[in-house]
Amino acid sequence: MIFAVEEINRNPKLLRNLTLGYLAADSCLAETTTLASALAMVTGLGVSSAGDTCESTTKVPVIIGDARSSASIVVADTLGVFDVPMVSYLATCMCLSNSLKYPIFFRTIPSDALQAQAMAKLLLLLGWSWVGLVSTDDDYGRFAIQILMEELRGTGVCVDYHEVVPRGHPKEKIKKIVETIQRSSARVVVTFVIDQDAKALLEEVVHQNITDKQWLANEAWVTYSALSMPQNVPSLVGTIGLALRKADIPGLGSFLTQIRLSPDTDPFKGELWRALFACSLGVEEQSAGESCSGSEVIALGDSVYADVSQLRATYNVYKAVYAVAHALQDILDCPPGEGPLTDGRCPDVRKLLPSQLSHYIRRVNFTTPLGEQLYFDQNGDPPASYDILNWRMTPQGAVEFVKVGHFVSRRGSGGQFHIDMGNVLWGGGGGNEVPVSVCSAPCPAGWRKAVQKGRPECCFDCVRCPAGEISNQTGSLDCGQCPERFWSSSDHTLCLPLQVQFLSYNDTMGVILSIISVAGATLTAATFTTFFYYRHTPLVRANNSEVSFMLLLSLKLCFLCALAFIGRPAAWSCMLRHAWFGISFVLCISCLLSRTMVVLVAFHSMLPGENLMRYFGPAQQRIGISLCTLVQVLICVLWLILAPPRPTERGVQENRGPKIILECEVGSVVGFSLVLGYIGLLACICLLLAFMARKLPDNFNEAKFITFSMLIFCAVWMAFVPAYVSSPGKYTVAVEIFAILASSYGLLLCIFAPKCFVILLRPDRNTRKCLMAK
Repeated sequence: MIFAVEEINRNPKLLRNLTLGYLAADSCLAETTTLASALAMVTGLGVSSAGDTCESTTKVPVIIGDARSSASIVVADTLGVFDVPMVSYLATCMCLSNSLKYPIFFRTIPSDALQAQAMAKLLLLLGWSWVGLVSTDDDYGRFAIQILMEELRGTGVCVDYHEVVPRGHPKEKIKKIVETIQRSSARVVVTFVIDQDAKALLEEVVHQNITDKQWLANEAWVTYSALSMPQNVPSLVGTIGLALRKADIPGLGSFLTQIRLSPDTDPFKGELWRALFACSLGVEEQSAGESCSGSEVIALGDSVYADVSQLRATYNVYKAVYAVAHALQDILDCPPGEGPLTDGRCPDVRKLLPSQLSHYIRRVNFTTPLGEQLYFDQNGDPPASYDILNWRMTPQGAVEFVKVGHFVSRRGSGGQFHIDMGNVLWGGGGGNEVPVSVCSAPCPAGWRKAVQKGRPECCFDCVRCPAGEISNQTGSLDCGQCPERFWSSSDHTLCLPLQVQFLSYNDTMGVILSIISVAGATLTAATFTTFFYYRHTPLVRANNSEVSFMLLLSLKLCFLCALAFIGRPAAWSCMLRHAWFGISFVLCISCLLSRTMVVLVAFHSMLPGENLMRYFGPAQQRIGISLCTLVQVLICVLWLILAPPRPTERGVQENRGPKIILECEVGSVVGFSLVLGYIGLLACICLLLAFMARKLPDNFNEAKFITFSMLIFCAVWMAFVPAYVSSPGKYTVAVEIFAILASSYGLLLCIFAPKCFVILLRPDRNTRKCLMAK
């Protein structure tokens, strides 16, 4: 303070023709002593001047101090009666930011609220969600913890414990606090303690050899030299914390070392000499040690007093003096008629009232000689500026404070961190890796949090998302439902389109069935070609070649209609496949029925006087086949008009998740039943007639082959019904195709294979004589 006053008095641009004076009083004992000194200063009673003697009264218009929040609260409450402003350099209690209760209190150190906000932002930045808190037992600790908890509310950061360091530092209590810290799974310990409380706490931490914690220090002890001892390195190296902004005040070091002992030494110098050189002043102190010679020289850096490497709180004193000086300068520069007094008058600096000075202190906005801008907000608080310090170990085994970043909070901003993560040495054995301090590891994608009963929200179990729900981020609180027609992937991290299932040409089963269908159609075409080529032979002519060609044509249609059942169902394909199937099979069985009746009539019309064959000539057979087929055509037309088959979607649940089955719904069950029933009716009639003619004398008893084919046909379609009902998904269509192909192959092979064998391999039997042998 004295250095700043003298520097201002030497400055020709600041307070020209005006000299600052000062009074200094010791406030290190208690709040009552501080209050007594402050009252003496503002009343001018019972004070002694330390510095230049002012020409006017010794009543001071402003007080710089106090360092402690508790003492500042007491003094500010009392000085409010006298309207005397205070500018504190170290009182950080948030309570002093109450402009209604303390309207003339200012400070050059940021409020604890800003420090707590910075601490909360740092925890979030580093991902520490499980922490322990330790605070001092006074307003400083209580208000700081209160602000920190408010800042952390809703951020996902939880507090495992909160311990309060009691006054007097009883050993048993300190030991229990340290044991709680040691037992906790929280690796990060956030502190809001004063330097002496930190010393008592951390000495016990070192004693119990706790080395796995990351300490987050507040500004009160982060640069406390009494803790940076070699024996504390294993426990405290890697500590990071917020420190007041460091400054290098030019000339301060030499100013501190030029002080010399003189006959008129004030009490402050005497106490300093006793502390630095362990000597005594005066005859009454001879028993305390050697007498001070007065020739002792203070060396720069040899003591805490002369150490200018960590000018932090000291710099705040420097700024406080300059704030008062600039307020006085503003009074001197007040334009006449624009002052704050009645009729725009400006205050008289020679008869200055404290209330007038507080008005101008509130309005100061200047840049210090070190280039920092200083102003006060509506609560008397300055902009926040913190250095982020990291405790490192020097090669000599001592602790050094390394700046790894800074935090700045100016008017209208919430504060910004700038930290060099790669330059930080982390505590708790972290080395270059940021320590992990969580109650529960984050749930991976595909899982969600399930809060453990009775524990903070940071402690949870991870539960797999249910089927149909996903979480695509780490640490999800809930799983999201997949949209319609989507389903969760196997790891529940993505919503995938539901698998649409139908028998397609790309499926292995679809390819196989298509090959079998085409092979059947090809085989039928080959048979047709063979019969056409040998159409003039007795065997072909004896079997009514016209009906045989119609039968082969219908069989080819039966084979090919299986292809209509493969592929994505559409409205036209659903109608086509069922109509094609019904008509082609009725045509086929009508041809067989016609041939069976011809065989029966041919052998029963040999009696004298009978001429039944005239009713079963080629024309009558064509008409009979056409009429039988026309009935099925009418049934299909009515079915397709009234309630046609249509494509539908059906969801099914399988082991790998749900699927959408695309299939053709029959539309009218009655129509579908009539189609199948009519086919079955014709097949039964044909089977009955063929069975009756199976033993007729004939070298090539076609009735016997028709009987076999109808038995196969009926067996296939009787087995088809239960298989069709019980088959899932696309296998339903596969069963239907299999029934069509099996019955078609049965008809083709049973009826035409023996004839082709004779035509191609045994032409000697393809004669009229052989056919008429019986």
